[in-house]
Amino acid sequence: MKTLEPEQLNTLKRGAVEIYTEAELAEKLKTAAKTGKQLRIKLGLDPTSPDIHLGHTVVLRKMRQFQDLGHRAVLIIGDYTARIGDPTGQNTTRPMLTAEDIKTNAETYFTQAGKILDTSQDKLEVRYNSEWLADLRLADIIKLASNITVARMLERDTFEIRYKKGDPIGLHEFLYPLMQAYDSVMIKSDVELGGTDQTFNNLAGRELQRVYDEEPQIAITMPILVGLDGKEKMSKSKGNYVGVTDEPAQMFGKIMSISDEMMENYFTLLTDLPPEKIAELTNVKKTHPKESKVLLAKMIIEQFYDKNAAENAAAEFEKVFAQGQLPEDIPEFAFSAEPVPIKKLLSDCNLVSSGGEAKRMINQSAVSVDGDKISDPNEQITPADNMVIRVGKRKFARLRVK
Repeated sequence: MKTLEPEQLNTLKRGAVEIYTEAELAEKLKTAAKTGKQLRIKLGLDPTSPDIHLGHTVVLRKMRQFQDLGHRAVLIIGDYTARIGDPTGQNTTRPMLTAEDIKTNAETYFTQAGKILDTSQDKLEVRYNSEWLADLRLADIIKLASNITVARMLERDTFEIRYKKGDPIGLHEFLYPLMQAYDSVMIKSDVELGGTDQTFNNLAGRELQRVYDEEPQIAITMPILVGLDGKEKMSKSKGNYVGVTDEPAQMFGKIMSISDEMMENYFTLLTDLPPEKIAELTNVKKTHPKESKVLLAKMIIEQFYDKNAAENAAAEFEKVFAQGQLPEDIPEFAFSAEPVPIKKLLSDCNLVSSGGEAKRMINQSAVSVDGDKISDPNEQITPADNMVIRVGKRKFARLRVK
């Protein structure tokens, strides 16, 4: 266990929105440094989708910082709570997932989280909350529910909004924060990490631990990373995300698309650069924004691949976007030399996910065939050998005639 130094506490505070409470955290860290005891740092992940994006890594990186100080990460895969669905940020009731979906997503979550966390046995403990939640009897659940009032539940913003609008709130949704809080009791959590949208759940854990005569956990909330659009939180469903499994070239191109105003936030939450260096990189009088953005993209790619992959992605970006050349590896698709509606062609080449997206991209003048812009969503295209279709800045397809 490393001796607690002031700069270590500053590292743990970096980027955090709230710490409940900072004084308690400092005392826990001080005691751990004296006794050699590992603090148990909890993070719950509900496997509601199979992919982790940079937004998820903000909290995972904070967990890694605790590991680097000698503490133990306890990653809870919410295979049982996922059956309910976290109502956080939801204005409607979430559909319940099947057991098969949960199992598949949980496996990929662990693999992807391992790209950031130290997975050595003494630094990471992985638990599935079905271990204790599946065995609860009705009497146990009623006793658990007696520890929090309906009025307290309705303080939660999403519940309050839906209640005032007269939208339905299922009783099972009230159980979710209780179950997450019970996870803290069962693993004897010292610190729980989460986004700001998890504040209610994490504080519920503190309250329930007091009920069970445990020392209450410290709750540290991290900001929600804004997506590539610069408006809404990063989300796969909104298409404004960078996945940790994205190919390096794709990852590089996406990061280069963020606005200059977003760079300070991304540098702070997604890299370990000191504040003074970030200030220098985001000051246009000292560093050109493109130079800063290239560095940011490289640093992020190196976290999930290596330096060579980052350099190659940067070179490919320069070739395609700055010099206007075509990328080296363009996916090829075979067609017969017969007219095909452009919308179908885009879909068959995996350049769009739906006919609606195809129409939208065409209307935005984001689709070209051999360099010529397509303006009519109903246009017919006759495939030819080596014909190149481009959608936006980063998607290409090369046609081959059967």
